[in-house]
Amino acid sequence: MNAPAHAFPRQQLEEALLRARSAPFYEGRLPRAEKLDRRSWERLPLTRKEDLRAAYPFGLLAVPQSQLSTYHESSGTSGHPISSYFTESDWEDILSRFLRNGVRLRREDMVLIKTPYALVTTAHQMHGAARSVGATIVPADNRSANMPYSRVLRLLHDLPVTVAWCMPTEALLWAYAARRAGRAPARDFPRLRTFLAAGEPLSAAKRAHIEALWGGKRVLIDYGSTETGSLAGECEQGRLHLWSDRLYFEVRDTQTGEFREEGAGSLVVTPLFREAMPLIRYDLEDVVEISHAPCECGRTLPTIRVLGRKTGVMNAGTRAFSALELEEAVHANAAETGLWFWRARVRDGALEAQIHVETQNEDAACRRILQAIEATVPGVRVRVAAVPAECFVPEALLSREVPMQKPRFLFGENEDWKSLDYA
Repeated sequence: MNAPAHAFPRQQLEEALLRARSAPFYEGRLPRAEKLDRRSWERLPLTRKEDLRAAYPFGLLAVPQSQLSTYHESSGTSGHPISSYFTESDWEDILSRFLRNGVRLRREDMVLIKTPYALVTTAHQMHGAARSVGATIVPADNRSANMPYSRVLRLLHDLPVTVAWCMPTEALLWAYAARRAGRAPARDFPRLRTFLAAGEPLSAAKRAHIEALWGGKRVLIDYGSTETGSLAGECEQGRLHLWSDRLYFEVRDTQTGEFREEGAGSLVVTPLFREAMPLIRYDLEDVVEISHAPCECGRTLPTIRVLGRKTGVMNAGTRAFSALELEEAVHANAAETGLWFWRARVRDGALEAQIHVETQNEDAACRRILQAIEATVPGVRVRVAAVPAECFVPEALLSREVPMQKPRFLFGENEDWKSLDYA
């Protein structure tokens, strides 16, 4: 079911158009071309996130509902959640491309899944991939009262977990929680070999910092979305390869509006084999850079650098910048500054940053991080202050061990009443 990695996949795109016309949203929206080529393709309208929100829940359904395997929704961080649904064949496609990444999951692995199972696809993606190779799954979930950081550390330490699937910041939080509990992340979790991370952009400096904290354990990235599943995975050389034989990728120049197959701009995606929810020229609103330069790993698939969301760019004065740029600056010398956490906001035309560092000289750490930010956003007034870790992560979240809660209706004489929310 693969398409040529670099050629214009005319036949597969024609078939994708045919499937899409079965969805109410695309009915009458996609003009027919006698012979599809790149020029006629680029005249087709983009599908945007607001289109998917307006089509909630089944405006993009192109198969009978009885053929659906799962229904999902996006996290909704940038607005109303977006529906997404898959057939069994869609899932086979997603899992097969997800398994191409440099983690090389195998039967001997034990995989801790620490992303949400609720509606988004990330946990289900790893769960299905791990089961397909016979690996053991630890379904830890995320943002769950039953899975505090102390319990995560216990599982990582007591079980032979080899791969952890999480957001990059989770790996940083676990290292901090381990230190607070008297454990050394680099020493006390010897069976853990790899973090496979997704869900947020990751700068090279923050990745290096996390890997150093964990004694050199690799952090690899999978890039995708709830709407599409995995779009790219990192190879052993640390380069993020697009699955361009399964999806057609375009880069839209945000200045000229022109479309290319490489370079920098907004990423536009068309899954070539999607059944339940065909997406035609879907603008992910991610700013990326695509290259067809050869990779040492030998793959011929193009590589991508994810630079952030268009909606994630801020302005202070006349300077525009992203969280990823600032993250690169503040983490660049994390070993020397003792940095653990940071945050920043635009206020009164200036950039106000707060950091938590573990060092004997907070003032020196603040000065160094201030200089790094100023070099990244020249001309912007910057303020940096050190604050306690409690400003970022409450102590109770780091140390508590919460038993699984179940409803109760009868209590002893000295017991507190419990409400039906199981609190």
